[in-house]
Parts: sequence; C-alpha cells; structure tokens
Amino acid sequence: MLSKDFDFESSLKELEKIATMLENEQISLEESIALFEKGVSLSNDCSKYLENAKQRIITLTNAEEESENNA
Repeated sequence: MLSKDFDFESSLKELEKIATMLENEQISLEESIALFEKGVSLSNDCSKYLENAKQRIITLTNAEEESENNA
C-alpha cells in the first residue's frame, strides 16, 4: 500500500537518477546492488500508483456512463 504522501513525479525522477548512476558511474558492487534494490522498489511503487489511477479513471468513466444511461 502506498503512503498518502507518495509523490509520483519525485519517485520517477529518483528512478531516472538511479538508472543514470547505474549506467554512467563507477560505483562499487555493493552500492550498485543497493541502488538497484531502491530502483526496483520505486518502480513497483510507481506501477501501483499508475494502476490505482487507471482504476479511478475506469470507475469515474463507468459512473458517468451509468448517469447518462439513467437520464
């Protein structure tokens, strides 16, 4: 479950930063593994957020269609 203070845009920027660091920087294996783990976690959180947003849109769209059909 995502916390209420989850910020999708900030998480996405952090994920991009991690990807760049993993691609371009000379870092130790341990640092690489830690960054990779954080990236996977951020990616999962972003995916959950997008799935929740999609479900909200579907719910709103269905409610609007129902309202129009009952009018």
